[in-house]
Amino acid sequence: MVKHIVMFRLKGSAEERLRVASDFKNALEALPAQIDVLQSIEVGLNQNPAEDWDVVLTAVVPTMADVAVYAAHPAHVAAAALLGANKDMRGCVDYEF
Repeated sequence: MVKHIVMFRLKGSAEERLRVASDFKNALEALPAQIDVLQSIEVGLNQNPAEDWDVVLTAVVPTMADVAVYAAHPAHVAAAALLGANKDMRGCVDYEF
């Protein structure tokens, strides 16, 4: 199994970042029903204003190759597009467990 962990820092006012992050979270949480290789996904919105990152997600897929399947799936691409011009930075770690 592989954990795919991604963090996003967004641009915009606090209200705008929260709106974009919430829409993104809702779209991501719908993905397990749409992407066969996606075993689970957990999405968190930062509640600590002293920290720099806005959104974190942890997805679980069976293999490293499935990370690419998940990433290229049209439903995932559409969810990622919700960040649009608000995406400032992205950090990712994939590891087998």
